[in-house]
Amino acid sequence: MDGGGTEQLDPPAGASPARPRTGPMTAAKNALDRVLSWVCVVLFAALVLDVVWQVFTRQVLDAPSAWSEELAKYLFIWLGLLGSALVFGERGHVGVELLVQKAPPGVQRVLALVVQLSVLAFALVALAWGGGQVVDLAWDQKVTGLPFNVGQLYLALPICGVLTALYTVHHAIRIARGDEPPFEPDAEVETV
Repeated sequence: MDGGGTEQLDPPAGASPARPRTGPMTAAKNALDRVLSWVCVVLFAALVLDVVWQVFTRQVLDAPSAWSEELAKYLFIWLGLLGSALVFGERGHVGVELLVQKAPPGVQRVLALVVQLSVLAFALVALAWGGGQVVDLAWDQKVTGLPFNVGQLYLALPICGVLTALYTVHHAIRIARGDEPPFEPDAEVETV
């Protein structure tokens, strides 16, 4: 499901037809997806260049760069957290949907909303609020060799929390209205 276009979902038996996937909420989500995708591309490119520089200075110049290893760690953290939010926005995270798929359509929707609300609680409490606390505690700590403080680098936590919360609210509203299926219909199901 790409979240764009005007295609409609087939409604479950006895349900009202699904609304088209358009509107300001979907347009805002699609714009956020594009911006976040480009941010992740830039972070990944910077990470690759930084690691190549580290290898070059260590192996060729025999004088390792003092800052590149530290920068690589923080680029990787930001890339992982922002990429995680982006993948959540695309409903691409791994999930155990076997029970949801076996349930009746009404129960599927309720279970999907419970999952969305659980993720929302985690995103707001652990990532946004807890991450904000970590940022506050670490704000005065300096990073060796980089012009940042540790608090600035930890800003990825609350930013990821807010982005994940926005995506969660978007999906919860669309699932509740019937604009989005409770689970991805093209999700791979593995049997053990």
